Amino acid sequence: MDYQHLTHYYKGKKVFLTGHTGFKGSWLLYWLHMLGAEVKGYSLPPLNEFDLYHKIHGNSLCHSIISDIRNGEQLSQEILSFEPDFIFHLAAQPLVKLSYEIPSETFAVNTLGTANLLDAVRHLKKQCSVILVTTDKVYENKEWYYPYRETDVLGGYDPYSASKACAELVINSFRNSFFNTSEYSKHGKGIASARAGNVIGGGDWSKDRIIPDIIRALSKNEPVSVRNPLSVRPWQHVLEPLGGYLHLGAKLSDNPTRFSESWNFGPNPEDNLTVEELVHLAIELWGSGSYKKTQLVDQPHEAGLLKLDINKTTNLLGWTPKYNASEAVNKTVEWYKNDLEGNDNFIGEQVKAFQEQND
Repeated sequence: MDYQHLTHYYKGKKVFLTGHTGFKGSWLLYWLHMLGAEVKGYSLPPLNEFDLYHKIHGNSLCHSIISDIRNGEQLSQEILSFEPDFIFHLAAQPLVKLSYEIPSETFAVNTLGTANLLDAVRHLKKQCSVILVTTDKVYENKEWYYPYRETDVLGGYDPYSASKACAELVINSFRNSFFNTSEYSKHGKGIASARAGNVIGGGDWSKDRIIPDIIRALSKNEPVSVRNPLSVRPWQHVLEPLGGYLHLGAKLSDNPTRFSESWNFGPNPEDNLTVEELVHLAIELWGSGSYKKTQLVDQPHEAGLLKLDINKTTNLLGWTPKYNASEAVNKTVEWYKNDLEGNDNFIGEQVKAFQEQND
């Protein structure tokens, strides 16, 4: 798949990006800026001065609105005054373990926040392509080897997964009720959801995520603590799903009635690694280090096996992963090494290399 065509769709266009100060949001903001888009961001403030958003000088790349997605009135005002051509909704409470500590807030942000955004879009008097990002964890996980397809039953054991499954129900309800494809000539909105797997990449310092835990330990010459070594996840570099979202936005722009559906974005089947395999590979690429398996008691439930079926996305959307698992981890470790050496522009180098790489 060729990403060179994206400039045609986004240059000079207005893009409303929620969650622009977060890990994935900062990467997408940088990429949209490279494509020549006019971006308005809506998000909570960055967590600290070390966040990726500060490294990319995010405030200079967009009109940044610092606010809460739960504030429906302000969210609507910002969207309607901006009149976007595209909306990418990434704002979320994205952590499984934290969702056990703040379940009500997780549902309010992830489910009602999505409803707030779509409610605002109802009043937008122009054509707009809307991509709402959920997660691979929206499926009722039976912990079997079979990879989940977009038509499989939604569910969620933990509050995070359930809140995102609820968000998918909200999206489908709004699409049927207010943005039905049979009435596109009246409303002019393309509405799609994107379900991505476990994303890794430079600039993620979130608590209780494996890559940040690995980097923190290795940089201090401490052994990496591995909680769930046999858990299998669809690991992918952050640029993979982001490229998929941009590609989906372009497709929605061209043919909104065809692509207003849900889409899985994940790695090829052979690139589903266990946590232990991921840690071993990261240590090898770092050049030194060790890990230890940690037995924790009374820990909240986390899925042990999860795989995505990307056949629909590959065959109908024309999207395919560029990096295998080894390359994804290598690009991630490479970013952190450059960061430690003070190379703040490495994100630009990685985006450009990704965009120019042939499949």
